[in-house]
Amino acid sequence: MSENMQKVMEKAQVLIEALPYIQQFNRKVIVVKYGGSAMLDENLKQQVIEDVTLLKLVGFKPIIVHGGGKDISRWVEKSGMEPEFVNGLRKTDADTMEIAEMVLNRVNKSLVAMVEKLGVAAVGVSGKDGGLLTVEKKYSDGQDIGFVGEITEVNPKILVDLLEKDFLPIVCPIGMDKDFLTYNINADDAACAIARAFGAEKLAFLTDIEGVYADPDDKSSLISRLTVSAARHLLESGNIGGGMLPKLGNCIDAIESGVNRVHILDGRIPHCLLLEIFTNKGIGTMIFRDEEEMNGNDAE
Repeated sequence: MSENMQKVMEKAQVLIEALPYIQQFNRKVIVVKYGGSAMLDENLKQQVIEDVTLLKLVGFKPIIVHGGGKDISRWVEKSGMEPEFVNGLRKTDADTMEIAEMVLNRVNKSLVAMVEKLGVAAVGVSGKDGGLLTVEKKYSDGQDIGFVGEITEVNPKILVDLLEKDFLPIVCPIGMDKDFLTYNINADDAACAIARAFGAEKLAFLTDIEGVYADPDDKSSLISRLTVSAARHLLESGNIGGGMLPKLGNCIDAIESGVNRVHILDGRIPHCLLLEIFTNKGIGTMIFRDEEEMNGNDAE
């Protein structure tokens, strides 16, 4: 067999491996939380958008929820202010909120343009649109951190309508409270709340680490499959810290609220979404219900 034919056969094998996953997840909702370094590197950004667009074209119903914290910090500094964080949450006064909304809307429309360039119709919405995300003021250990919102209600009608009309929704994590004041929302929280509202098939977090480690200091301790009870045990063990702590809590909450699978992926790896969803082994950490492990389900 020639070298060219060998390469063709390998490509065919990849497609065949993907086929059962395409069949299984056809017309299913997958929420992708997009943030971290994958938003700053133009090549990675292009690859993430290509991945999500491909998911759409093979029959998935993807929803992107994006962050933009590093861009917000950059613009806050350009405005002569110092970014301030309390327990990992951005302290957001009225001026910072104005900058955050401006930057996030700019990011949102740039992602819309990238999807449209690939031939898929996309619509960017804010959590303010159609009452998508209602919030109340969030406190950090009793401290007032300004216009930071805790989601109290999700009205997914606008996203349902967009999906039914064959659009790819791209959500900016901004919401309003009952008095119609504008609040910044943690993008992980927004993605989790939207996935819960849909009972999504999958919720994928693109992060700056490979996944969940049994020991954060040992890179060989990556856990590829994690039940909810094992995830909770990890949280209680004290081995999990930093940004993974609230993220893993969100994952557990999502599974217990009806999301079928949660994936934590390294967004710095090219085409990480496709590798996780369409291959037998995957590359990140997948979290799933305890009963599937007990029933011997392969939990793909």
